[in-house]
Amino acid sequence: MDTIAQKTENQGWDLEIKPKSGLLELNLKEVWAYRDLMWLFVRRDFVAQYKQTVLGPVWHFIQPILTTIMFLFVFGRIAKIPTDGIQPEFLFYLSGITIWNYFSTCLTSTSTTFTSNAAIFGKVYFPRLVIPLSVVISNLVKFGIQFLFLGVAIIYCFFTGYKIDLNIYLLLIPFLLIIMAGIGLGLGIIISSITTKYRDFTVLLGFAVQLYMYATPIAYPLSYLKQKGYAWAVEINPLTPIVEAFRFALFGKGTFSTESLLYSTGFMIVVLTIGSIIFTKVEKSFMDTV
Repeated sequence: MDTIAQKTENQGWDLEIKPKSGLLELNLKEVWAYRDLMWLFVRRDFVAQYKQTVLGPVWHFIQPILTTIMFLFVFGRIAKIPTDGIQPEFLFYLSGITIWNYFSTCLTSTSTTFTSNAAIFGKVYFPRLVIPLSVVISNLVKFGIQFLFLGVAIIYCFFTGYKIDLNIYLLLIPFLLIIMAGIGLGLGIIISSITTKYRDFTVLLGFAVQLYMYATPIAYPLSYLKQKGYAWAVEINPLTPIVEAFRFALFGKGTFSTESLLYSTGFMIVVLTIGSIIFTKVEKSFMDTV
């Protein structure tokens, strides 16, 4: 036995896998060591989704265009809801849809981390956090495509006579994306941890995301609700300051508040902390329940 133990010690293993003991033992250094694997997952998520489609990445343009047309007809023409002075109106809806799509795809994709990747997790070891992080990054590529389309639309409107008030707050957009990604990631890994035992949450999530969009000022500005008795419900939504700041950065119009943005940042930190604790706890034994 001593000889076997001595041989094992002399192997000089590069990696020693141990069970995690602390609730917040994320071992980000190990995640960084597997960054090449993360980029492979990013490529897989982006390429595999459109590999056998006719239009491919063009779908990233079709979805926001069709949704914008619907919002313009329903909320702009029928309900006649103002757009905070942003003209033409379709830019108001397109900007909201662009940033909302990033959040919703981050949330829904990370919420199936354990159930969708159980086969991989059961065969080979790597830091489980690599999967949800790769989802957030791959969705950032999709956001970049839609944001490019939004930028082209803004430039076109500018040269056709519309006044576009671009401002220094454009520099805030990367920070807004980090907050949005953090909230989506935090909520996503919480839901993914719960769905290992309770699959009902996967079904409910689709409805919840749709309802959540209408509780966020995507199809209407926050200023429109100021005199409404239920305005507080939208104001406490942590996504509200992000969407309003995004539009303010692009058009210089809307309800922008530094305090509200700090509230969203604090919410992101809290939800990421809670999500990390639950994720770390569940990943020890999720293979027994998935």
